[in-house]
This record gives sequence, C-alpha cells and structure tokens, in this order.
Amino acid sequence: MTTIDTIALAFFLLTWFVFDKLVTGHFNLVRRTSLTEAMYAHRKAWMKNSLTRDWKMIDTQILSGLQNGTAFFASTSIFAIGGCFALIGEADRAQSLFQDLPVLFQNSRAAFELKAGGLATIFGYSFFKFGWSYRLFNYNTILFGTLPMVQETESDQAEAERKAEMVAEVNIIAARHFNAGLRAIFLSIGYLGWFLGPYFFIGTTAFVFLILTRRQYFSEARRAILNGIDSGKRKAI
Repeated sequence: MTTIDTIALAFFLLTWFVFDKLVTGHFNLVRRTSLTEAMYAHRKAWMKNSLTRDWKMIDTQILSGLQNGTAFFASTSIFAIGGCFALIGEADRAQSLFQDLPVLFQNSRAAFELKAGGLATIFGYSFFKFGWSYRLFNYNTILFGTLPMVQETESDQAEAERKAEMVAEVNIIAARHFNAGLRAIFLSIGYLGWFLGPYFFIGTTAFVFLILTRRQYFSEARRAILNGIDSGKRKAI
C-alpha cells in the first residue's frame, strides 16, 4: 500500500459515503429530487390505491417480484464472494495475466490479495443488505395482508390509510436496503480499477459516480416518474 493507494481507497470510500447520503436525502447539497426519493412517493400511492380494490392479486404479484429480484441479487453476491476467494487462491496466476498489460502498476502478491479481499468485503456488504431487504419484503407481504377491504375502508377511512402508510413505510425501508446493496455492486465496478493501479482506481470510481449521479438526477426515467407525481406531493419530497 503506497501513499497514492491509500488516497485512492479513501477517495473510493468517501465517494460511496457521500453518494449514499445524497441519494437517500440525508444531505441537502442537491436541491433536485433523486430518482430513489421520487419512487418513495409512488410506493405510498400504490399502498393507498390498493385500499380501493378487494382483489389484490396484482399487489401480491408485485410484492413477489420484489422479493424474487432481491433473492437473485443476494445469490449473485454469494457467487461473487466465492469468486473473490478463488481469485485470492490463484493470486500468482492472476498476477501473471495482469503483468501482460503495459499499463499495470507492479504490485506484490500481498497487495493483490488485499485488493481481492476488499472486493470480497464489498460483495459481503451487498449480501447482508440484500438479505435484510428480502426479509423486510417478506414482512411487508404479511403486513399487506392486514390491509382492510373496500367496505371496511369506507367505514373507517382514517384507520385504513394509517395501515396503508405503515405498510408503505416498511416497503420503503426494504427498498432502501436493496438500493444500498445495488449501489455496492455498481461501485465494485469502479473498485476493479485498483487492480490496474491507484490512478485507474480514482478514474473508474469517478466514472461510476458520474453514471450513477446522471441516472439519479438527470435521467429520462427520473423525469417520467416525477411527471407522475402531482405538484403538491412533489414539493413534499
């Protein structure tokens, strides 16, 4: 670990921390609503809309899809962790492949294993995030089953909306953990630049950060989703 390696790693961790706080709304440095925050409003609208129908098969299908997607990424993270440990076990062979690249900054076996271990740590973090998200989506499905039918909703609108708000909040919390795990996977692409050298590490981290920022704040998907939120709710997020 040279000084520039330490700086590159610190830049990566700082970028991850700042982007996570920006997207989740903990930092008010950006006055634009992120794509993630915009979707929170639609999740709440979905739960309130479900109160208007007795047949909720559509809702349960959506919840099942969210669970299946989370389980897929959790399994992918496990396979990625296994690949990282396999890479550590074959460090000499992997280094010989990297040495054929003219841009490679020479590293020792210990440094290579350290970088592979860091990559495994990132995927371990994403696995725990996806695992907890899957559990929360499971709880969310159970809580969704407590929502009243149309007749009960009409008799006590306030109580029905309170329950829908509670179910939506759990859904949002599950989504936050899922998004955190997904961000870790995206940023792991930037981390791969470290195997080529610290300067590549800084460059690939900044590149991934720019892509994620564009998707969150300047993408067509964000514009379309915000257009589906009325002006009153848009001011509240």
